[in-house]
Amino acid sequence: MTSLTAKNLSIGYEERLIVEGLNVSFSKGMITSIIGPNGCGKSTILKTMARLHKAKSGAVYLDGREIHETPTKEIAKKLAVLPQSPEAPAGLTVYELVSYGRTPHQSGFSRLSPHDRKMIDWSLDVTGLSDLKDREVDELSGGQRQRAWIAMAIAQETEILMLDEPTTYLDLAHQLEVLQLLGKINQDEGRTIIMVIHDLNQAARFSHEILALKNGRIISQGTPFDVMKEDIIKGVFGIDTHIIADPRTGKPAMISYDLIK
Repeated sequence: MTSLTAKNLSIGYEERLIVEGLNVSFSKGMITSIIGPNGCGKSTILKTMARLHKAKSGAVYLDGREIHETPTKEIAKKLAVLPQSPEAPAGLTVYELVSYGRTPHQSGFSRLSPHDRKMIDWSLDVTGLSDLKDREVDELSGGQRQRAWIAMAIAQETEILMLDEPTTYLDLAHQLEVLQLLGKINQDEGRTIIMVIHDLNQAARFSHEILALKNGRIISQGTPFDVMKEDIIKGVFGIDTHIIADPRTGKPAMISYDLIK
């Protein structure tokens, strides 16, 4: 199973350093949520580990091989990334969007193979979009549109799926819809899922591990029970919280919070 690790990673933009000396490894076959205040480096780390942004120093290793020494097509067969608020070209159908996920497995301008079509149909079925495959992406609701992008990512047939704030701009029902879908993909397919997320209760409910960041540094990494602690949340976000066990899931849940005065 594919592994993803960063060693002594320093990341920034021009002269500004955002992350310095980061060492992190993501557990295979698990859902890991990255949490932290705005500007702490969550999305920057995700982009760098997906080779969308070049680090100032240090390295990212995919299956033990430095990611910048690995051909792009080979990376795309192992790692799929869904950026924040992606946009599809006007007039593109759901089927056409999902078919783009098969690009790394094609050569030149070759047509979709029977296996490509099988993977596209499977991705549409898993995400509940088979009946909408001929609809234009622009016509979908927010939750449906996000599911279409996820369908494209899983059609890529990679072991690692990285998502930058997949529930942003969605209402609560659609957030739940997307997170339950990711949980099902993880459970049924064993895919490693790494996502940036803002809602701490959702992170605790749907993740096996949580990575808490502040100012580009890891403050805590572990299970939701390890990270969702009042002193850790205070140190990361600067808020006083009250955390209990969710009576339905048994996972830790934050039921109240206030700014530290």
